[in-house]
Amino acid sequence: MTFALVLLGLAGAAAVSPISGAISKTEADHYIWGGINDGWHLVQRPDLSVIEERLAPGAAEVRHYHRAARQFFYVLDGALTMEMDGRVYRLTKGQGVEIAPGVPHQARNEEDAAVAILVVSAPKSHGDRVDAPLAASSDAVPD
Repeated sequence: MTFALVLLGLAGAAAVSPISGAISKTEADHYIWGGINDGWHLVQRPDLSVIEERLAPGAAEVRHYHRAARQFFYVLDGALTMEMDGRVYRLTKGQGVEIAPGVPHQARNEEDAAVAILVVSAPKSHGDRVDAPLAASSDAVPD
C-alpha cells in the first residue's frame, strides 16, 4: 500500500517536473519594468516563480499585496528598502524577508547604486496583485 502511494506521489510530481539543466540570466526571459529596472524569469510556473531583479537607484515598485502568493525577497548585492504593512526594513546582501499573502508591501532602492535581488513567489504572483497605497495619515515606522 505504501509503495503504491509513493508511486502515485512520484507520478504527480512528474506532471510538474522542472526543466532539466542549469538556468542563468543569459537564458532566462528578460523584461524591463518601470522603464529602468530589469527582471529575469529564472523559474516561471503556475506554482512557483523565481525572478532575479535589478532595481536602479531611486526605483520603487507600486505598493501592493497579493491575494494568494507568498513571497520571499533576498538581496544578492546592494541594499533594498522593504516596507511591509507600515514597517520599514533595510536589507543588505545575504538578507531576505518573507511576505505572507494579504500583507501590503513595497520594495524600494533608496541607495546610490543598483540593487540585485531574488524574488520567489508561490504560487506565481503575476495576475495576483492588488494596489494598496499607504494612507496619507499613517507614516511607515522604521525598523
